[in-house]
Amino acid sequence: MTKNILILGGTGTTGRRIARRLTARGLPVRTASRNASGTGDDVRLDLDDPTTWAPALDGVTAAYLLEPGGPARTPRLVAEAVAAGVKRLVLLSAHGVDRADDGHPLKAAERAVRESGVDWTVLQPEWFAQNFTESFWREGVRSGTLALPTGDGRIPFIDAEDIADVAVTALTEDGHSGRTYRLTGPRAITLAEAADVITAATGRTVRHLDVTAEDFTAGLVAQGTPPEIAAVLTGLLLNIRDGHGTDVSDGVERALGRPPRSFETFAAEAAAAGRWA
Repeated sequence: MTKNILILGGTGTTGRRIARRLTARGLPVRTASRNASGTGDDVRLDLDDPTTWAPALDGVTAAYLLEPGGPARTPRLVAEAVAAGVKRLVLLSAHGVDRADDGHPLKAAERAVRESGVDWTVLQPEWFAQNFTESFWREGVRSGTLALPTGDGRIPFIDAEDIADVAVTALTEDGHSGRTYRLTGPRAITLAEAADVITAATGRTVRHLDVTAEDFTAGLVAQGTPPEIAAVLTGLLLNIRDGHGTDVSDGVERALGRPPRSFETFAAEAAAAGRWA
């Protein structure tokens, strides 16, 4: 019987959705983040501060892990989690990690989870649909112009609600151990098509403006983004332009027995909820 389920990034895009679902089921949930209050089931866990790990892991038997970037910290956290009695690990990774260098933090995290000796599941989602409502591209939607160097590249955007459903299933049900689920939406679309869908859902005109990599990077730097970070972000978008990640996966259906949510459904619900107000 699960005593506590620990959710790293408990206030983030996927973490808060997972925690909400588990709580609705009446399951004991412990959310962890760097800036948590440290009271009740809201615990502080800073990946850069190993002294915060043991209190957060105490009594936990299942954990949802993520590695937001920087040096690889997950391998050490996995070892400590297993030593503390965690029996099931679900890792949020990303599509394309298989092609990354061995030293990539997510690749190291995946290897640590797979070699942990306990039940594990790896989630490899594509770009989140929620980038349009909660992250990078929200202001572009609100202004009416998504100025991005993606050309006619296509992405099968995945709804974070689907990611949360898969994570909860892997955390609480048997039959998912040893599996890697690549998570995508049902079809790949261009940024121009995404803008058209949002236009139809909101009634406001939104367009995609294809810009050069140089102009996009310069714009980020002008907004205060460090040049090295701006270069990385631009590179990720150029991967879309170059056709990486266009294939659609059946990961959601294999995990849940149903198809993934469409981008049209995502946009309609986001518009109805006032996400772009």
